[in-house]
Amino acid sequence: MRLTVRHATTYAYDPPADRCALRLRLYPPSFTSQRVLSWKVSVNGQAVPALMTTATGDKESIWTKSNVGEEVLVLAEGEVEVDDTAGVVRGLRDGIRPQVFLRPTPLTEADEKIEKLAASIADAAPLEQMHSLFNAVADAIEYKPATTTSTTTAAQALKAGQGVCQDHAHVFISAARTLKVPARYVVGYLFAPDAKLAETHAWAEAWVKDIGWVGFDAANRLCPTDHYVRLGCGLDAVDAAPIRGNVFGSRQERLSASVDIGTSTGQSQTQNQGDGVQSQTQQ
Repeated sequence: MRLTVRHATTYAYDPPADRCALRLRLYPPSFTSQRVLSWKVSVNGQAVPALMTTATGDKESIWTKSNVGEEVLVLAEGEVEVDDTAGVVRGLRDGIRPQVFLRPTPLTEADEKIEKLAASIADAAPLEQMHSLFNAVADAIEYKPATTTSTTTAAQALKAGQGVCQDHAHVFISAARTLKVPARYVVGYLFAPDAKLAETHAWAEAWVKDIGWVGFDAANRLCPTDHYVRLGCGLDAVDAAPIRGNVFGSRQERLSASVDIGTSTGQSQTQNQGDGVQSQTQQ
């Protein structure tokens, strides 16, 4: 399937920012089941090409500017062709050992409840075990927007029994690591015209013996298909974030983001994130 994506992220600053530095991971990689046909990233109209490929096969760049002003617009857009491989990731330029993804983070630290969830998964073949786990996570956490935040941990989400795709991924990752299975957080885009989603989508990948990395989207009870565009991965949502950075000289930041994703036939889906205000530490 050929998918077209337009992902716009706007940061508004009050008062105007003096300087801004952004790390951008908005470049989908090409591998066996995903081929980037065209792609461009720009900030305030300035093209920002990828500068490097990380050890996990993700492409990355840095954008910095002084006298930024009141607004920064980050735009990523292009066309990607994707095949359905039932979530199996092959051909990615990934030079990092899977065991690195056994390391817990503050967002994926397991508690007693997560350990019990992991223990409830019967011993089985590795792939079957991970399928059982992502169904158990989906059973335990109801998809309910606006019930968690970017700082909600896996333990907190499981205790609440509700959350969004980030929470499903974090709980899956935490439980998989408890089972000594390397697991990582993946961010990308999902073409789902009938669903209301955030501006990007998140799922997990687990290292399955004799297969390699396999994606598991507990929020939708699916292994990624040709409706998914993979951007990049990390230990958790913070590590895998498409945009991270620092702003100097502004007290408040207002963020708005939207994704328009469609097929070459013209069917499209627009996903919007509501505006939100957060404090920005002055430096």
